[in-house]
Amino acid sequence: MHDGVAAYVLGVLDEEELEEFERHLETCEKCQAELVELAELPEQLDELKHISSASGDDPPMSMSR
Repeated sequence: MHDGVAAYVLGVLDEEELEEFERHLETCEKCQAELVELAELPEQLDELKHISSASGDDPPMSMSR
């Protein structure tokens, strides 16, 4: 997986990186396919966060950083 795909989906690229990755995405079929696979990730993470906070449970150690 291209690191840029996950960063793009999560919205953590700065403006320059975003523009560069979007240019790359125009011609890279592999990254386009990965983007489709990861497109729902932010929503799924938000749901998980909401479920965890609603139950009063502490998040798993890997999520508490």
